[in-house]
Amino acid sequence: MKKRISVLLIMALLTTAALGGCAGGTEGSSGDNSSVESQTEGTNESSGDSTPAQSQTDDMQESGQSQTGTPVYGGSIVVGIQQDVDSLDPHKATAAGTKEILFNIFEGLVKPDENGDLMKALASDYTISEDGLVYTFTLREGVKFHNGNTVTAEDVKYSLERASGLLDGTPLISSLSVLTSVEILDEKTVQVTVGSANTELIYSFVAAIIPAGSGEEESGTPIGTGPFSYVSYKPQEGIVVAKNPDYWQEGLPYLDEVNFKIVNSPDTALLEIKGGSIQIYPYLTDSQAGELKDSFQILSAPSDVVQALFLNNAAEPLNDVRIRQAICYALDLDMVNEFVAGGGATLVSSAMLPTLHTYYVDLTDTYGTGANIQKAQELMTDAGYPDGFDLEITVPSNYEYHMQTAEVVAEQLKAAGIHATINPVEWSSWLSDCYTDRNYQSTISGITSDMTPGYLTNRFQTESKKNFVNFASAAYDEAYQAAAAALDPAEKAELYKQVQKILCDEAGSAFIQVPPITIAMDPRLAGYKFYPVYVQDMSTVYYTE
Repeated sequence: MKKRISVLLIMALLTTAALGGCAGGTEGSSGDNSSVESQTEGTNESSGDSTPAQSQTDDMQESGQSQTGTPVYGGSIVVGIQQDVDSLDPHKATAAGTKEILFNIFEGLVKPDENGDLMKALASDYTISEDGLVYTFTLREGVKFHNGNTVTAEDVKYSLERASGLLDGTPLISSLSVLTSVEILDEKTVQVTVGSANTELIYSFVAAIIPAGSGEEESGTPIGTGPFSYVSYKPQEGIVVAKNPDYWQEGLPYLDEVNFKIVNSPDTALLEIKGGSIQIYPYLTDSQAGELKDSFQILSAPSDVVQALFLNNAAEPLNDVRIRQAICYALDLDMVNEFVAGGGATLVSSAMLPTLHTYYVDLTDTYGTGANIQKAQELMTDAGYPDGFDLEITVPSNYEYHMQTAEVVAEQLKAAGIHATINPVEWSSWLSDCYTDRNYQSTISGITSDMTPGYLTNRFQTESKKNFVNFASAAYDEAYQAAAAALDPAEKAELYKQVQKILCDEAGSAFIQVPPITIAMDPRLAGYKFYPVYVQDMSTVYYTE
């Protein structure tokens, strides 16, 4: 009963703030778009058409789905997106919001499918040596770039050398920096040698293959092999792509054109969806989905995002582990889930997707899923803050999901004597100030993952360029390096569980949940697929008769 009263109180406070013109967010993303390089997983030899991942779609459910009807070729749609792209160069793009679009333009030797498996893309086959140091790729026949040129072994060699840093000494995709050589065995065969075996590396070969020598030209006029080709880009407006008539997957895509339109306001997005000017919008909060459910298809599935109150471990007083732990105890994760996600999120206390079943360990008992105000205050007193402290929570304002989470979290922290204030900022400012410059105290956002256990956990190494929370733990670094290097599956799983426990115990941040991703789709459309990675695959979407 007490929790129910608290939820109602917060709802009332949020309503009052909205009516009072409080600066709020826009759009309900189920995560941030700040994920960067990947680490990945593979097998000792290829077999069949896909490499099984630790399936992230085992628990995937689609609700409110009415995707029926005969497919019709042709037509165009507008897909609402929440942020501008950070680069059209696929090897330099860091934001997941950019990668969700570029997935339609570029492809690698392999690519993920909606089942969490790794399918062969520009490679028709591949093998991995028994010692895990040599990868041999056979190129698919007849694949063409958008400029009409056939993909060659030279293109693959150039792309991998550029992405790995072999070309100029600057790795653009960190996980590929282990490559020591890329050799052309014949016109259809490329051999890649790495310096150390890593069972997660095969997934890094999703790196885009681009024309040899194209380099920096990709940032202006991107050329790939995907189902759609680049047409135009206008900053702060969006990207238009057109059907690739030479696409190697027979029968795809269905649509003639897709316009990825930037919509920075939740109110504007809802108006455009209702008015029919946006046909797909993939970032709904629970309340927005409820408002649209009678007129639109509402589809939902687990996301690949871990949301957290990220704490800058180098900022006062968050550089004291007791203060970080106090914050974790002060949060009521159940309430956040109920209010923001309608109870549909999965609660977490460390950086790992629960759908990576083999590697995930449930640590929610460490701080509990309800608030423990007494324990929080004891820790603050012990750390020298008996009267609490001020905490600024910076939030990318274009993400309504994070903004709503911040409102709930701020009220919860105040109950423990932590005087939390919300600082809404534009996405570009968040990316530069929080993620790049690490100039913030705390922030609510999300980090996206791929299909491997190392993707989320590698960023918390002390010297990682992605360690925007400034977490520093020798024990963590040692455990992570051991996990990444382990070749025995059981040993690797246990080490990754140790990694999660260290991050949780030392309260590297206050982890909250894996939110659902919920989309609204025009009832005339069908074919939308959820992936275990952050993409918007428009190749399978079609109008129905």
